[in-house]
Amino acid sequence: MNALSRLVSFFCLVSYSVFAYAVSEISISAARVEHAMGDAKDIALIVRLNQPKPTVKLHAAFKPAKANVQIKPEDWMQFDLACDLPKSLNPQSLNAVEARCINGRLKGTRVDLPFNLEINRLFNRNQLDLNAVLHLKGASFSDEAGLHAAEKLNGTLTVALKQEAQGWQWQTSLDWQTGEVFWQPFYIESGGHTVAASGTLKDDMLHVNHAHLKINRVGELDLDGVIRLSDAKLLDLNATLPKLNLSAAYPLLFKPLLGNTAFNNATIEGDAALALKMKNAELQSFALKLNHVDIVDINNKFAFYQLNANIPWSYEASNPVQLSYDHGSLLNLPLGKTQINAEVNRFSLTAPNIRLPLLDGALSLSNVSAARIRDEWYWHLSAKLEPISMSDFTTQLKLPRMLGKASAEIPLVTYSGGILTTDGSMVLHVFNGTATVTQLTMQTPLGIAPKLNAEIALRNLDLGELTRTFSFGAIEGKLDGDIKALELQNWKPVTFDAIVQSSPGKYPKKISQRAVENISALGGGGAAAAVQRSFLRFFKQFNYGKMGLSCRLRNDICEMGGVESTAQGYIIVKGSGIPAITVMGYNQTVGWSELLARVKRVTGGNSKAVIE
Repeated sequence: MNALSRLVSFFCLVSYSVFAYAVSEISISAARVEHAMGDAKDIALIVRLNQPKPTVKLHAAFKPAKANVQIKPEDWMQFDLACDLPKSLNPQSLNAVEARCINGRLKGTRVDLPFNLEINRLFNRNQLDLNAVLHLKGASFSDEAGLHAAEKLNGTLTVALKQEAQGWQWQTSLDWQTGEVFWQPFYIESGGHTVAASGTLKDDMLHVNHAHLKINRVGELDLDGVIRLSDAKLLDLNATLPKLNLSAAYPLLFKPLLGNTAFNNATIEGDAALALKMKNAELQSFALKLNHVDIVDINNKFAFYQLNANIPWSYEASNPVQLSYDHGSLLNLPLGKTQINAEVNRFSLTAPNIRLPLLDGALSLSNVSAARIRDEWYWHLSAKLEPISMSDFTTQLKLPRMLGKASAEIPLVTYSGGILTTDGSMVLHVFNGTATVTQLTMQTPLGIAPKLNAEIALRNLDLGELTRTFSFGAIEGKLDGDIKALELQNWKPVTFDAIVQSSPGKYPKKISQRAVENISALGGGGAAAAVQRSFLRFFKQFNYGKMGLSCRLRNDICEMGGVESTAQGYIIVKGSGIPAITVMGYNQTVGWSELLARVKRVTGGNSKAVIE
């Protein structure tokens, strides 16, 4: 405040000269003034007293201290101010100086701030006692990087500042009426926001005794706290937000901060309440409540309806956490009514059991434990999938309809450093056989481009159920399969080594005419059955000894193979007994998208084999 004190002393000296010597005009000019806060040049101050209304005019060119010393002449900001003074100026009226300044302006290459200024009081008993009102009129600014900008700003700023023995008392209010502001990453397109605050300033500490912030359509916030000015560090804070309109707050305040996460493209309805406390720059406690909140991802990844939560937290004590929702969905899978109870203790969370209803079954989580260490989340849990209808499951995911029930157990799931891994095997019971997933890892599972790695082993799948499910044509027998080095990026396969083949052992092995045609179609346009067309028509069903198909996917190209290799290609179905049939494949490489198209045509029932 030393500069401000010197300014007041200068004003007093000028005023004394006016009264003592009946001066009619004062003109002060300076070519250049340098200060730690910035430099000024071409300064001209003119005070005219010999007219009906005394006036004061000020013009200067200004450059902030952080600007380049070699700043171009056109980049200096021009400051102009013209004020009307009281008609009667005498020593007794100095304690009630009033001035009206219209058409003030600060203009530079990237700044244009037209304003009006009202000074209702300047000092009292030769001590600064400022009361002023600043009106912005269509102001605009931007920075060179494009990270901060404003257009057509209209608003009113009031400032009251009074010097006391222990420092300064201050009071301010801001009424942001119209205009748009971009302040990376936030964009506020309209006004209607207000701030009112008061406090004290002593040495380097700005004390906010009370502040009230109202964000149009979003909510109102009350707070008090302490800020250290030298490094702009928030030391203490008590804040209360009794009702936050989430539908308005999400696009304005939350979405810009969510970046490339799973929650950056959603709609939210409902209310929230928040209270928090900081002491010595450390968070001490907070309490978050969600009331009847609906959150829906626009891309249908997830949805939760009538979400309620009571999440208290304290650095000093443990607290119970409650969360519930009426219904929802995850990747199009319906979620039933759920109640979650947990306990949070400083930076860790535990829950003995969590049951999440899913379709006609449920996902049961046990031994849930999570902790935040060095700004990273770490957690682990065990999971069990109670039997769910595969018919409902595949219908919801828009997959070919499967029959039966699916269940699974996962001994241990851990998440560390953005990577999810499983310890042990995840076993699914499908098609009267098993599908075992091992070495499962996921990177950024809730991000916009998750990555998954796993190995899958299929054992003793019932080919009768499997082929009926996919409308493939009837095949009797059992199927084994191995998918190794599986890698999915954004849920699309980019690499794997896969082979499916008939299981070892003795059991009925029959294949229908339609299944022969479909398998031949999978082998490509040159695939052929080792029987004559006329012979194929005499039988609806054939015997086989073994069958299999493999694909090695790299760079969107699938290298194909079968149960045996031949000079011309590979054998997909090898006949045995009477009547027997052998199916050959000749396309040894095929594009992955083309192979998927063949599978779709086959299961759609519109493919025809080329038979020799």
